[in-house]
Amino acid sequence: MRAEVVRTLAGALAAARLGVVDSHDHLFLSTPALPGQELADFGAAVLEADLFREEGGTTIVQWTPRGLGRQLAALRELGHASRVHIVAATGRHRREVYPPGHPLLDASAVELAAVFVDDVIDRRCGLIKVGTGPACVTPFERTSLDAAAAAHHATGAPIAVHLEGGRGALEVVGLLRELEVTPEAVVLGHLGRNPDLEYIAEVSTTGTYLCVDGPSPNHARTDTALLSVISRIVDTGHADSLLIGGDTTTRSATAADGGAGMRGLLSQTRRTIASRVGDAVAAAMFTTNPARAWRLRGSEHPERGS
Repeated sequence: MRAEVVRTLAGALAAARLGVVDSHDHLFLSTPALPGQELADFGAAVLEADLFREEGGTTIVQWTPRGLGRQLAALRELGHASRVHIVAATGRHRREVYPPGHPLLDASAVELAAVFVDDVIDRRCGLIKVGTGPACVTPFERTSLDAAAAAHHATGAPIAVHLEGGRGALEVVGLLRELEVTPEAVVLGHLGRNPDLEYIAEVSTTGTYLCVDGPSPNHARTDTALLSVISRIVDTGHADSLLIGGDTTTRSATAADGGAGMRGLLSQTRRTIASRVGDAVAAAMFTTNPARAWRLRGSEHPERGS
């Protein structure tokens, strides 16, 4: 069996070398759902990565999927220039974030799976991102999950799920189980946005990884609410499932525009978490847990080219 590795845009990296990880963020993102707030400026993205590295960060997991301005070539150049590891996403988000008529909207599960696999093997994407809504999983979203599962089985890449409002987690995990995706290969995003702490406690027992959001001002709940979520998960005995990311989705949240940006995750949020649940849990959220969550699964890690 091969060593545990994470697929970065620069190639396979030993999972133990990820270092300090922002497990959910966006350096480039363009969607009609956030008009006028596009993350499309290379210089601003470099500044984000540079400031993150200066605070001790070493890896950024970029959740922007296909069709939303992810700019893989620019991400590769940025990673080299800023000396950070970039883990990029393939996948398909919720229908609502794409412009009308976008070709991804009508793609079948077979078609989606094929492009997801190509992205992982040929373009070195390291995760498969899927978006689901706050109610039941729609047929559109079920197609995305079917495709993500097929691509996961073909490549070993983990599946990351945007849960709108932190809801619908149990249904998503159940569907992925039916598709024979093991829970440890799944990262659930935005659990911190759900105020129902007992629901979050139940989700923490599923064996998936749970990613909460840091300081981005356009969507983050207060520090008190975030800490309550983290503390409840720790209380269930599942601190080893916790991840955290900044989820910088708007230009106004970036350092170039005066926001906390990705550096705020390390300069502010990490200390706040440590003061509540201890240094060991905070360190696990940024280092040891991501090293397990973002690794490729399976004994074979397919390569077709660069």
